[in-house]
Amino acid sequence: METSIIIETIVKAIIVLAVFSALAGFTTYIERKILAFMQRRLGPMNVGPHGVLQLIADGTKLFCKEDFIPANAVKPIFKIAPIITAATAFIAMTAVPFFPEFEMFGYTVRPIIADVNVGVLFVMGVAGIGLYGPLLAGMSSANKWSLLGGARTAIQLLSYEVVSGLSILAPLMMVGSLSLIDINNYQAGGISDWLIWSQPLAFVLFVMAGFAETNRTPFDLLEHEAEIVAGYATEYSGMRWGMFFIGEYANLFTVCFLISLMFLGGFNDFYFIPGGLAIVLKVMFLIFFFLWTRASWPHIRPDQLMWLCWKILMPLAVINILITGFVMMF
Repeated sequence: METSIIIETIVKAIIVLAVFSALAGFTTYIERKILAFMQRRLGPMNVGPHGVLQLIADGTKLFCKEDFIPANAVKPIFKIAPIITAATAFIAMTAVPFFPEFEMFGYTVRPIIADVNVGVLFVMGVAGIGLYGPLLAGMSSANKWSLLGGARTAIQLLSYEVVSGLSILAPLMMVGSLSLIDINNYQAGGISDWLIWSQPLAFVLFVMAGFAETNRTPFDLLEHEAEIVAGYATEYSGMRWGMFFIGEYANLFTVCFLISLMFLGGFNDFYFIPGGLAIVLKVMFLIFFFLWTRASWPHIRPDQLMWLCWKILMPLAVINILITGFVMMF
């Protein structure tokens, strides 16, 4: 029995690694196409039909590009920083239930690698550690723009983590569990039971913190090309740069699954739509929303991010917790 569990866990881990690595590359193509459409451009068109083979061209370029390390960089830290970003992104996925249980050849498959009873805490903790990758990359590079990008990483980490942690306390108080499966089951009664209706402020705060966690516009302070070239990634090339990029897009999928599971009914059936398809549609919509925001919202400065998180969003999260507590008491 233990051997079968180990084999099943290994197979799930390989599938998650392969699928989301491929989706990270495909999402870049979709992003370029969506941004082009919104800006009245064509986007990638030359490589394959409508540019769909651009993914293969970009992947080949990453694998073949010279792995350059600056002479004055702190080489051990410079080399390990991309690994931290990519590894933590996929480790965070181990506690995420992607789909409902289903049977295959008479065997019940649970689409979660590790069903821990503190799933939310585990996912957010590991995802937060992922920002140490850009921080170490910026500090170890022999480049002032990289150092500024690393400093901005610390600013962003200290700002959004407070908001993301406090914003989900109120929903967790209502559910009474840190398990993502329990949170999903709490909303099993239909669309009226979704936590977005009883916790709209928590939803908005968590989504805003998600933008900062995934380094997406308007909170892409770490590599804002108009100010600090490419930030922490300025000195990186080849697959080391690719690992940063894969980790960033893997985090995007993790955050979208978290939002779907915690506020939008998760993988419960949605009217006539089965639960597995429902959560895929929700995640696709959220990813589109993240891309849409990039096309329509300007960048903000680091001091504006700190002002927003510490003076506006954090007090709102605390007020929401107090109101939820009083409502539950009476």
